[in-house]
Amino acid sequence: MKSIVSNSLALALALLPVAVPAFADEAPAPPLATEWRNPSNSVHVRIDECGGQLCGTVTWASAKAQADARKGGTENLVGTRLFRDLKPAGAGKWSGKVFVPDIRKTFSGTITFADSNTMVGKGCVLFGVICKSQTWKRLP
Repeated sequence: MKSIVSNSLALALALLPVAVPAFADEAPAPPLATEWRNPSNSVHVRIDECGGQLCGTVTWASAKAQADARKGGTENLVGTRLFRDLKPAGAGKWSGKVFVPDIRKTFSGTITFADSNTMVGKGCVLFGVICKSQTWKRLP
Protein backbone atom coordinates (compact mmCIF):
# COMPACT_ATOMS: atom_id res chain seq x y z
CA MET A 1 0.00 0.00 0.00
CA LYS A 2 2.79 2.38 0.93
CA SER A 3 4.53 1.93 -2.44
CA ILE A 4 1.31 2.66 -4.37
CA VAL A 5 0.88 5.95 -2.47
CA SER A 6 4.56 6.81 -2.91
CA ASN A 7 4.44 6.00 -6.62
CA SER A 8 1.26 8.06 -7.09
CA LEU A 9 2.76 11.00 -5.22
CA ALA A 10 5.99 10.75 -7.21
CA LEU A 11 4.01 10.67 -10.47
CA ALA A 12 1.93 13.70 -9.42
CA LEU A 13 5.05 15.64 -8.44
CA ALA A 14 6.76 14.70 -11.70
CA LEU A 15 3.80 16.03 -13.71
CA LEU A 16 3.38 19.19 -11.62
CA PRO A 17 6.25 21.22 -13.16
CA VAL A 18 4.89 20.47 -16.61
CA ALA A 19 1.29 21.47 -15.81
CA VAL A 20 1.85 24.59 -13.70
CA PRO A 21 3.81 26.74 -16.23
CA ALA A 22 1.17 26.18 -18.88
CA PHE A 23 -1.37 27.94 -16.65
CA ALA A 24 1.03 30.49 -15.16
CA ASP A 25 2.14 31.85 -18.54
CA GLU A 26 -1.35 32.31 -19.95
CA ALA A 27 -2.28 35.95 -20.38
CA PRO A 28 -5.51 37.01 -18.71
CA ALA A 29 -8.32 37.97 -21.02
CA PRO A 30 -7.84 41.54 -22.26
CA PRO A 31 -10.48 44.14 -21.36
CA LEU A 32 -12.24 44.12 -24.74
CA ALA A 33 -14.63 46.89 -25.73
CA THR A 34 -13.10 49.29 -23.21
CA GLU A 35 -12.02 52.88 -23.82
CA TRP A 36 -8.80 54.46 -22.61
CA ARG A 37 -7.39 58.01 -22.52
CA ASN A 38 -3.79 59.06 -22.98
CA PRO A 39 -2.00 61.05 -20.22
CA SER A 40 -3.07 64.45 -21.58
CA ASN A 41 -6.63 63.24 -22.30
CA SER A 42 -6.25 64.36 -25.92
CA VAL A 43 -6.87 60.94 -27.48
CA HIS A 44 -9.28 58.11 -26.57
CA VAL A 45 -8.72 54.57 -27.85
CA ARG A 46 -11.06 51.58 -27.83
CA ILE A 47 -9.45 48.15 -27.27
CA ASP A 48 -11.06 45.40 -29.35
CA GLU A 49 -10.35 42.12 -31.07
CA CYS A 50 -9.37 42.64 -34.70
CA GLY A 51 -8.88 39.55 -36.82
CA GLY A 52 -8.09 37.31 -33.86
CA GLN A 53 -5.60 39.80 -32.40
CA LEU A 54 -5.89 42.86 -30.20
CA CYS A 55 -6.05 46.40 -31.55
CA GLY A 56 -6.69 49.93 -30.31
CA THR A 57 -8.64 52.38 -32.48
CA VAL A 58 -9.00 56.13 -31.88
CA THR A 59 -12.61 56.96 -30.97
CA TRP A 60 -12.12 60.62 -30.04
CA ALA A 61 -9.33 63.20 -30.35
CA SER A 62 -9.02 66.83 -29.34
CA ALA A 63 -8.79 69.50 -32.05
CA LYS A 64 -5.07 69.94 -31.27
CA ALA A 65 -4.35 66.20 -31.52
CA GLN A 66 -6.21 66.06 -34.84
CA ALA A 67 -4.25 69.09 -36.15
CA ASP A 68 -0.93 67.56 -35.03
CA ALA A 69 -1.82 64.30 -36.78
CA ARG A 70 -2.75 66.16 -39.99
CA LYS A 71 0.59 68.03 -39.89
CA GLY A 72 2.30 64.63 -39.64
CA GLY A 73 0.36 63.23 -42.60
CA THR A 74 -2.50 61.40 -40.87
CA GLU A 75 -5.65 63.04 -42.27
CA ASN A 76 -8.27 61.32 -40.10
CA LEU A 77 -7.04 60.58 -36.60
CA VAL A 78 -10.43 59.33 -35.39
CA GLY A 79 -10.77 55.79 -36.71
CA THR A 80 -7.00 55.22 -36.95
CA ARG A 81 -5.60 52.09 -35.29
CA LEU A 82 -2.81 53.12 -32.94
CA PHE A 83 -2.23 49.62 -31.52
CA ARG A 84 -2.07 46.86 -34.15
CA ASP A 85 -1.51 43.11 -34.48
CA LEU A 86 -1.14 42.60 -30.73
CA LYS A 87 -0.61 39.02 -29.56
CA PRO A 88 -0.28 37.66 -26.01
CA ALA A 89 3.26 38.09 -24.66
CA GLY A 90 2.86 37.17 -20.98
CA ALA A 91 0.51 37.91 -18.14
CA GLY A 92 -1.38 41.09 -19.05
CA LYS A 93 1.10 41.94 -21.82
CA TRP A 94 0.47 42.12 -25.56
CA SER A 95 3.12 42.59 -28.23
CA GLY A 96 2.68 44.00 -31.72
CA LYS A 97 2.90 47.39 -33.39
CA VAL A 98 2.30 50.97 -32.26
CA PHE A 99 1.44 53.68 -34.80
CA VAL A 100 2.44 57.29 -34.05
CA PRO A 101 0.17 59.51 -36.17
CA ASP A 102 2.14 62.75 -35.65
CA ILE A 103 5.09 61.31 -37.58
CA ARG A 104 3.18 58.64 -39.52
CA LYS A 105 5.50 55.83 -38.36
CA THR A 106 4.87 52.38 -36.95
CA PHE A 107 7.13 50.85 -34.30
CA SER A 108 7.32 47.53 -32.50
CA GLY A 109 5.58 47.84 -29.20
CA THR A 110 3.59 46.44 -26.35
CA ILE A 111 0.61 47.24 -24.22
CA THR A 112 0.50 46.02 -20.66
CA PHE A 113 -2.57 46.05 -18.46
CA ALA A 114 -1.08 46.93 -15.06
CA ASP A 115 -4.53 46.71 -13.46
CA SER A 116 -8.15 47.10 -14.54
CA ASN A 117 -7.75 50.89 -14.92
CA THR A 118 -4.13 51.28 -16.11
CA MET A 119 -2.65 50.40 -19.48
CA VAL A 120 0.95 51.15 -20.45
CA GLY A 121 1.70 51.52 -24.15
CA LYS A 122 5.34 51.26 -25.17
CA GLY A 123 6.96 51.71 -28.58
CA CYS A 124 10.59 50.94 -29.40
CA VAL A 125 13.13 51.45 -32.20
CA LEU A 126 16.64 50.12 -32.81
CA PHE A 127 15.81 46.62 -31.59
CA GLY A 128 14.36 47.90 -28.34
CA VAL A 129 17.26 50.23 -27.49
CA ILE A 130 15.20 53.43 -27.60
CA CYS A 131 11.68 53.21 -26.17
CA LYS A 132 8.92 55.56 -25.11
CA SER A 133 6.03 54.69 -22.81
CA GLN A 134 2.67 56.27 -22.06
CA THR A 135 0.34 55.37 -19.23
CA TRP A 136 -3.29 55.31 -20.33
CA LYS A 137 -6.27 55.35 -17.94
CA ARG A 138 -9.54 53.54 -18.46
CA LEU A 139 -12.57 55.72 -19.10
CA PRO A 140 -15.66 55.11 -16.96
